[in-house]
Amino acid sequence: MHTRFTETFGVQLPLLCPGMSYIATPELVAATSNAGGLGILATGPLTAEQTRSAIRRIRSLTDKPFGIGCTLMMPGARENAEVALQEQVPVINYSLGKGDWIVKRASSYGGKVIATVVTEKHAISAEKIGVDALLVTGHEAAAHGGEVTSLVLIPAIRKVSSLPIIAAGGFGTGQGLIAALALGADAIAMGSRLALTQESPVHHTTKDMIRQRSVGDTIYSRNFDGLWCRVMDTPTARKLTRKPLGLLVAGWRALGMARRMKLPIGKTVLGGMLTQPQNLRQLAQFGAATESIRLAIEDGDHQRGVQLIGQVQGLLDDIPTVNELFQRLLSEARATRDTLPN
Repeated sequence: MHTRFTETFGVQLPLLCPGMSYIATPELVAATSNAGGLGILATGPLTAEQTRSAIRRIRSLTDKPFGIGCTLMMPGARENAEVALQEQVPVINYSLGKGDWIVKRASSYGGKVIATVVTEKHAISAEKIGVDALLVTGHEAAAHGGEVTSLVLIPAIRKVSSLPIIAAGGFGTGQGLIAALALGADAIAMGSRLALTQESPVHHTTKDMIRQRSVGDTIYSRNFDGLWCRVMDTPTARKLTRKPLGLLVAGWRALGMARRMKLPIGKTVLGGMLTQPQNLRQLAQFGAATESIRLAIEDGDHQRGVQLIGQVQGLLDDIPTVNELFQRLLSEARATRDTLPN
């Protein structure tokens, strides 16, 4: 199946694995790329040295195009993007920040850049700085989807942008692929679906929980990591989304995160409390959320952990290999297309 996405990024299929923290590991990224899609490495939890090692690990597992993801407002993201540029990674996907410097540097070696957007305004700005594609994230998505559902957001952004669109939020089936193409997209990103594959590092306990949940079993709150975020509905998630962090708790957690990420403690915590308390609270919530996410994914611990998941979880009931999944999606897509009225 060829679209502008496959032509732009040199892949066979209009399918993308987004950079999900602790899930989009080198193994899952390579499996996605080897199966014909585009895998994006998650760098949020990684240091610059770990990012460089992960990039080289991917290259040992595949000779196909791949990318890395950088959430620019996160500590260490700029350093990870710098490593990707030095390593001349084929694709860089940035979000929550200004990526003009990434576009300029990547284009110098023929690299491609994808901007993650949730509004028409963001899409227009990204196109102006020269990105190669847009990852359009609807309300149904895991983690930080927009306020508008994919059904409306994709055609809205298609109206204001000529770039290839990768639709995210609610996609995990061949029927969804056909729907996205009909709405004006050129590919789909399937985070939750790819989290439930054999190559995914998600703990088996968490995989079983995903299979048991329905489409309505999620919580959408800004109290988990400071931004509007979608997570699996569990007692722990309800507790952690009940109210935002207070400033003193935020300062304590920011201190712990600064130590773990080797950031300057005085500037991060003391300076933040005095000059930018809201930024400090955001930093602290990110830090606390990161550990909760890790516990659910790596340890299957839902007494302390929280799983980011999209509403599409209710459509997922098996754990195929990535290659099996992609072949099935293509078959579903063709069958769906054939049933549509002329």
